[in-house]
Amino acid sequence: MSAAASSVAGGIGSAVAVLPVALPPDAQLPTFEGWGATPDRHPALVYLAALGSTASRRTMRQALDVIAATLTGGRATHLTLPWHLLRYQHTTAVRSALAERFPPAGANHKLAALRGVLKEAWRLGYVDAETYHRAIDLAPVRGGDAVPAGRALTPGELRALLEACAADPSPAGVRDAAILALLYGAGLRRAEAVRLDVDHVDLATGALTVHGKGRKRRRAYARGAAAEVLRAWGARREAATGGAPGRLLLPVSQTGQVVTTRQRPGGLPEPAAMTEYAVYLRLKKRAKEAGVRPFTPHDCRRTFIGDLLDAGADISTVQQLAGHASVTTTARYDRRGDRTKRDAADLLHFPHVRF
Repeated sequence: MSAAASSVAGGIGSAVAVLPVALPPDAQLPTFEGWGATPDRHPALVYLAALGSTASRRTMRQALDVIAATLTGGRATHLTLPWHLLRYQHTTAVRSALAERFPPAGANHKLAALRGVLKEAWRLGYVDAETYHRAIDLAPVRGGDAVPAGRALTPGELRALLEACAADPSPAGVRDAAILALLYGAGLRRAEAVRLDVDHVDLATGALTVHGKGRKRRRAYARGAAAEVLRAWGARREAATGGAPGRLLLPVSQTGQVVTTRQRPGGLPEPAAMTEYAVYLRLKKRAKEAGVRPFTPHDCRRTFIGDLLDAGADISTVQQLAGHASVTTTARYDRRGDRTKRDAADLLHFPHVRF
């Protein structure tokens, strides 16, 4: 262990070192301030600061709070838990606790946050490489072939939603149709949709340059009627902004004006943009107007993947369009049943010989 790690560990004692599953109720819990780390040397804060978006930081901070509470009976947070003292016996207990409380995807998501913080503890010199690698040597939580939560939208529901948008003569109508074109027509995540700049969209071909998870970029496409909707919103946006660069999706005021800038308290004006939550609220509003059962923005993407697979698209191509790191993730959205499997088997030619 490095000198910095020895110094910090010595200042805290064995508060976490005695922990088989959780801290004893009478254990002295060291605080963030107590072990002498400044914010730029706090493993959890350094890990969160390195994440690519505000939404990712919020999600992973919540995951770390769950882990800290699990280890301490609710007495610690991501700020106050001494992460650098966690060893394999602690992290494997965390894995077991998470596997009992959460579905496999949720548990593994939180374990990814734990590994990230422990990696920063190693990088900052609080633990040596062997200790770090032992602590993160955790098998993924498995639970069979989980069916993704949510639901698929029917063609009738999609049409009803677009008709509700078309009935709104304000810019919000065509803007909300463009949201549907991005989420269903191109399969984007809502975080990807709100980060899409005008320069990332080729309105002539419908090609989109998408900045996805993990700062990965991919090419997606909005074709046919989806491309027409994007062109209609692009024209409306250009007329309102004079062709100014910036986010493709912009807020629309209650008076029907496209909002191009916003003023932060005590700050200078900055380019306006829709938020992920605003996308959720707009789709919720259109669903109510159209008489469509409640759905989430991700259900549009789920329907995009399922419809492409139903139409016979190659699963590897769908994986690339969706931006999934693994084809296994794409396969979870496959709605095709035994009939499709029988049809596939019929494609094989088995030589016919009389007996």
